[in-house]
Amino acid sequence: MSNDLGKLVLRLTLGILMLLHGIAKLSSGADHIAGMVASHGLPGVLGYLVYVGEVLAPLLLIVGLWTRPAALVVAINMVVAIGLAHMGQLGQLGKSGGWALELQGFFLFTAVAVALLGAGRFSLGGRFN
Repeated sequence: MSNDLGKLVLRLTLGILMLLHGIAKLSSGADHIAGMVASHGLPGVLGYLVYVGEVLAPLLLIVGLWTRPAALVVAINMVVAIGLAHMGQLGQLGKSGGWALELQGFFLFTAVAVALLGAGRFSLGGRFN
């Protein structure tokens, strides 16, 4: 019971914070993200996948449906975000290096933990929980 409650708290924390982060980021649209992706030589349309990683996947985590795949989507999204947007901040200890990397690292490692642990019994159930 306590293990399942811990899994619930972990996945709700990740889902809610990631969803709020995604809503704040996407409130002005995903055009700036598509432009950043295109500036790295990738198709700009890939920038719109941020809706999947920062809105749809967190909703699935909150509801407890397909939690392992949703957590993997969040983890992949964070690896891409760190690689494309925050790579220059990896060695920075200045103004925004710490905060940006702590936030991205929290999302990344919490998503990996949820993917490895699963949803527990407080979910909608299913094969991929």
